[in-house]
Amino acid sequence: MVQIGNLNLGAFPLLLAPMEDVSDPPFRALCKQHGADLMFTEFISSEGLIRHAAKSVQKLDFSEAERPIGIQIFGGDIEVMTDCVDIIEAARPDLIDINFGCPVKAVTCKGAGAAILKDVPKMVEMTSRIVRRSRLPVTVKTRLGWDAASINIQEVAVRLQDAGIAALTIHGRTREQMYKGEANWDLIGEVKNNPRIRIPVFLNGDVTTPQQVAFIRQRYGVDGVMIGRAAIGNPWIFNRIKHYLSTGNELPPPTIAERVAAVRTHLNHSISWKGVRLGVLEMRRHYSNYFRSLPGIKTYRDQLVRLDDAEEIFELLEHLEERYAGCEIAVSA
Repeated sequence: MVQIGNLNLGAFPLLLAPMEDVSDPPFRALCKQHGADLMFTEFISSEGLIRHAAKSVQKLDFSEAERPIGIQIFGGDIEVMTDCVDIIEAARPDLIDINFGCPVKAVTCKGAGAAILKDVPKMVEMTSRIVRRSRLPVTVKTRLGWDAASINIQEVAVRLQDAGIAALTIHGRTREQMYKGEANWDLIGEVKNNPRIRIPVFLNGDVTTPQQVAFIRQRYGVDGVMIGRAAIGNPWIFNRIKHYLSTGNELPPPTIAERVAAVRTHLNHSISWKGVRLGVLEMRRHYSNYFRSLPGIKTYRDQLVRLDDAEEIFELLEHLEERYAGCEIAVSA
């Protein structure tokens, strides 16, 4: 069984990745319903938390149904990151996750996210300070290194473990790669199989199918996988993976009725959390992912992203379900 502090996550947990503007409470609730074992908030600016910025504080929200859940923070200032611990603990999550992997320029130019891979002593000092301050387990998500010439994940993993983290998630790319090219799972496997590593290691990057997860578990012996983009419009992926791992058989793709039901649930959660206007507006980014690969779906999608009235959206979803009843749908990936 995989343990993070007092959390028992089962034999091979499936984690939902923190994704900016995606993994908010409505989306997380749906993924939890469909089998995610551990999830994280969208990453939160430590500077924003210290200033009590509304956007940052709102990201601390989660429901009891989402547990276990970690709050993920990022920042380049050790004092500020450490001082955030008290604010996070007041929200009562199950763990704190430090983002040492975000590759976007707006984050790295501030010395945060993946930029800290260029300064391992600073990374270790920041982590140690947060661990000492926190009463909750502290975990880290990071990358292989800053670029191909400075892949340092083996050193980073050992030093972060020694600093006291309870688990490590590794995205199999460098910052230089951003999200291009293939994730290097072999290097993550080398970390897991390093005899000095005692903490759980989770693999992240390009995990899209149950068959891949079965291969990853057998080949690398990692403690679980974190799934990000493959879950967008496809919350069923978690239970599909679990079914395949336990039976060796793949479940059929979700039907149009199941897809429409998921969209209704997602929209209802979005409205409940954000209010009607913002809930409807922010749901627009999800429709094309739920209904991708349906022939002629563009007409419905264009209407869904223009409508402002929730009841009209629900009515259109009924028409969509009737139109595509019995249609074969490929699994989103």
